[in-house]
Amino acid sequence: MADGGAKILVLTTGGTIDKSYFDALSDYKTGDPQAPRLLEVARVACPYEVRELMRKDSLDLDDADRAAIVAAVAESDAGRIVITHGSDTMTQSALALGEAAAGKTVVFTGAMAPARFAETDAPFNLGMAFAAAQVAPPGVYIAMSGTLFPADRAAKDRARGVFVGK
Repeated sequence: MADGGAKILVLTTGGTIDKSYFDALSDYKTGDPQAPRLLEVARVACPYEVRELMRKDSLDLDDADRAAIVAAVAESDAGRIVITHGSDTMTQSALALGEAAAGKTVVFTGAMAPARFAETDAPFNLGMAFAAAQVAPPGVYIAMSGTLFPADRAAKDRARGVFVGK
């Protein structure tokens, strides 16, 4: 089992997990990162640090944004990293890490409904990702839909609103 006392770096990039509904606009906008609040409410005792990288819907991420994610992982001395990310391009960003993740356990997660909604998968997914970061061997993973997938074996099934193995 991994050292549960090692600090976990949580990188936030936006996505549905951080979205808020703006009634005046009848639209959703990516808002403040929800990971700090979710981890506080869950009374997480393991040391962690949250760092915001960007506030974007994953469909709006471009090569420069992915390069920023890769750089943050490569430059960090953390061996255990959780990345909150929009589900639509999560797999693409996870696969972009390549050598930047060598020797590290990196777990991507997000939500199918905003964390602010009563019926959201956000707390469960973040908790699962946080636990996986502590115990999974080095590699890049996606923690969604109650499953921990190796990043290269995960796909979003848009019709069903879940992640599946491929």
